[in-house]
Amino acid sequence: MRETGALRYDRLYRTLASEAYLLSLGEVPLGRLELHFAQGLVYGLLLLEQELEAVVIRALLDQLDEDLVWTAGVAREDFIVSVFVGRELGTFDDATRAERDGSQAGGDNGNGH
Repeated sequence: MRETGALRYDRLYRTLASEAYLLSLGEVPLGRLELHFAQGLVYGLLLLEQELEAVVIRALLDQLDEDLVWTAGVAREDFIVSVFVGRELGTFDDATRAERDGSQAGGDNGNGH
């Protein structure tokens, strides 16, 4: 992973017990992070757009912990993160699924998402 700017967090949503962010290095997309706050534990799901070396992932997790988990104000005993590498196939909602009934599944939802 090349350093192309500061780590940036664009919040997608926040509920009473969870948050999700798009992650990027400057303008370069890095992935998506979902955080789920439970009693004494914070569970994370990190979806990366490219494979990174283990040392880089550990440094990224440390930064996410410092910037997002500790600052959430939720007491925690552990931060448990599952990390996946993949690519986005699209974002699907009720309306787009209804439109596509009977058509080929998967891919872009027709709205560029």
